[in-house]
Amino acid sequence: MLHFVFGVDRPGTGPLRMELLEKHWAYMDGYVKELTARGPTLSEDRTEATGSIHIVELPDLGAARTFAFDEPNFQGGVYDPVLLLRYEDTLGGTMWQHASGAGEGFLLIGHATPGTRPAPAAAPTRGMLARGELFSHEDGGWLGTAVLVEAAHVTAEDVLPGRYDEVEIHPWQMGGRR
Repeated sequence: MLHFVFGVDRPGTGPLRMELLEKHWAYMDGYVKELTARGPTLSEDRTEATGSIHIVELPDLGAARTFAFDEPNFQGGVYDPVLLLRYEDTLGGTMWQHASGAGEGFLLIGHATPGTRPAPAAAPTRGMLARGELFSHEDGGWLGTAVLVEAAHVTAEDVLPGRYDEVEIHPWQMGGRR
């Protein structure tokens, strides 16, 4: 089962995040085979991390909670809140299989209109690294769609047209050891 984990950095925790970076990477090394996408969200000028996303294959919600809440940045107080949702992949593969280096990275999260269901997935667009539907672990309801894309510029209509109350767009970069 795939899970979407989005830890949002608390304001002012940049120095703490840097202090915990090696511990974070070492923790993620233990999940390298389970990760299909990962990386930090960034400030608009791309100079500071503002959060981290991980799409990870784990057997159940308990394992996903362990992954999300034993993570050093959460334990150390960097993340608050952490979004943990079931992720249904509609693109296939991993971000590394789709990466082209064609532009900057972006995370888009389309928040579903209450009571709606996901539309059939459109054909992948150029630069798409990951795309999946987001569902509640509690009641199974559809909550929206998450997309990682490489592009020179991106708008909500480019990637997630219609069917959403709101679309968040976050600058993002591929994660992992550097």
